[in-house]
Amino acid sequence: MDDKMSFAYISARDRWPVIVTGAIDDTYRSVAQCDDPEKRNDGKKIVEELARLKYEMQHDRQLTCVAFCIPFPSPVHAQPTRTGTASVLVCIVRIDKWPPIRDDGFPDVAAYNHELEKLGVLTWFSAPWLYCECYLYRRINTYFSLSTHWKNYDVFARQKIDTFRSSRPAVLELAARYKDIVTQMAADKTKAATNDDNEARKLLFTEMCEICLWGNATDLSLLTSLTYEDIQKLQGSEARRASEKNILVNDLGAAYEVLKKAQSEGKRERRVDIVLDNAGFELYVDLILAGYLLSSGLATLIVLHPKSIPWFVSDVLPSDFAALLGALANPKAFYETPSDDEKVQDKTPPPLSNKETGELSFLFQEWARMHAEGQLILRPNRFWTHAGSFWRLPTEEKTLLGDLQSSELVVFKGDLNYRKLTGDAAWDPTTPFTEAIGPLGPESGVNVLALRTCKADVVVGLQPGEDEKLRAMEGGGGDSGARKWAWSGKWAVVSFSGGK
Repeated sequence: MDDKMSFAYISARDRWPVIVTGAIDDTYRSVAQCDDPEKRNDGKKIVEELARLKYEMQHDRQLTCVAFCIPFPSPVHAQPTRTGTASVLVCIVRIDKWPPIRDDGFPDVAAYNHELEKLGVLTWFSAPWLYCECYLYRRINTYFSLSTHWKNYDVFARQKIDTFRSSRPAVLELAARYKDIVTQMAADKTKAATNDDNEARKLLFTEMCEICLWGNATDLSLLTSLTYEDIQKLQGSEARRASEKNILVNDLGAAYEVLKKAQSEGKRERRVDIVLDNAGFELYVDLILAGYLLSSGLATLIVLHPKSIPWFVSDVLPSDFAALLGALANPKAFYETPSDDEKVQDKTPPPLSNKETGELSFLFQEWARMHAEGQLILRPNRFWTHAGSFWRLPTEEKTLLGDLQSSELVVFKGDLNYRKLTGDAAWDPTTPFTEAIGPLGPESGVNVLALRTCKADVVVGLQPGEDEKLRAMEGGGGDSGARKWAWSGKWAVVSFSGGK
């Protein structure tokens, strides 16, 4: 991260303090609403720990967990003393001899601390970006997991559900499209397939994956807008073509052939795994894709892989899946109840129409049924919140690797998963994806599909000269040495590796 032209340095300097500030604000808000004195005092200690963490980070301190004195309304180690006749409050600094991450009972703590010991003396701005960012969230989690009353508190939950509420227009649009597609696919199952139908189904797969891809982007205007009739007629749309121009690598055709082959061979279980990224709207489009794969017969089982602890602000926890289904189960209450910000502004959300309510209820019924019948399951694993890259999977988590090898296709969503797949290394951008993912590449037994909108420097699989062309564009980085074009989420890569 000591490269000041990298997104890593900018992220550590500018984003991380804002994220921790948000965590402080959220926890303080919940503490203020707490009636139980013991729970309130427990929460205040967490707020103090978060404040110390922010101070460490902003002042580029060593990655340790020693206590030091900073101005705070209730100093942690303050004792009144008397000097002459004047009483003063002196802050006693106590150095606590505990490891960088305190043991909360999970084995990954030892792995984090052992790796930090091997890396040597590091500060927040000099540590390897991937390790340091994972360390940040793992350390935040210990403040809660070691508490008495806040063990399972998700400090980012409020943000995640608010983001899903603010995505209402796109949620409603996709609900209508999904219901239309699923209904018509069910009607078409009785018809004999033609070559045109097969081409339409391949295009539909592409469309659904691209919706899932752009759900990870900040610009939701890139969502595709094909209707089922458009797909049947093999007619593209301007919106789809516009978004496709920003997909620098697109291997969806190869992924489709893998699933189509398994379906044609009549395999009894055709499993697709999705290693999830963000909650809220992105989880919603992940479920759109999962529901489509099950309804189309391209998959008979979808395994979703959420995180086990609050992670990178918005990553999916099992509770986020329940919260999303809960919102869809009662959409009028969810979307018509003013948010806290709307209450302050004295705004009232417009009511949902009967049609919109019916379409959201259709989604809930479909997904709840799939979940109840065991076609759509969640399978968290602590490996997803380890500090290292996925290159370590064959040695650190052989059981998980064996499980993934049972899948026809493993879809990795988002920027962080892509960084972990590629070891977050400074690859030449023309390096083949199959090479950059190392032991998860060819002969790994895992078919890998990465859906990633670019939000960090690392990128592979580009054509010669493409990186230079993108850098030369306005805001692309130019001669600065920074790959700024890859920071915004405007560009994407969809990369496949056949491991079977």
